[in-house]
Amino acid sequence: MKKTLITACLYTVVTAVLLGIGYPLAMTGIAQVFFRDKANGQLIVEGGTVVGSKIIGQPFTGANYFHSRPSAAGTGYDAGNSSGSNLGPTNKALVDRVAGSVASEKGDGPVPVDLVTASGSGLDPDISPAAAYYQVARVAGARGLSADAVRALVDRHVTQRQFGLLGEPRVNVLLLNRDLDGMTK
Repeated sequence: MKKTLITACLYTVVTAVLLGIGYPLAMTGIAQVFFRDKANGQLIVEGGTVVGSKIIGQPFTGANYFHSRPSAAGTGYDAGNSSGSNLGPTNKALVDRVAGSVASEKGDGPVPVDLVTASGSGLDPDISPAAAYYQVARVAGARGLSADAVRALVDRHVTQRQFGLLGEPRVNVLLLNRDLDGMTK
């Protein structure tokens, strides 16, 4: 019995060290060597300052920027509090928030759904191409640019489906707005 107990304890210690320390360190090392940008959150750095991440949504307000999806994460785009709203389609709070978002968006035609509804995580960095094109006239007018120039910028930022079939076409709002700022400097 004593020998069995010692063997079990040794296996537990060895397994804990290998899988609790060794494996995570090995995977972290491999990620840092081969996938450094992805392992570090795909941060965008300008002048030594982090301005955002390609994979975490950010709030953009004002007529001169493309707007992101609304966020249900904490007090808004709080990566430490990622979650959906968990409000059902008949919940008055959700209906009122969506109605307010629809009223605040200025454009021609119906507002694309992703401009007025939060994603499952509340931190989606992308919008649909339809949502980006919907905002072209507003952004162009606020920036004093031609709608064609802004539309061409959106065209350059549309990411197609991965391998031609996975996901949906999308536009990263942070990257689009950074290039938009570059156009007007």
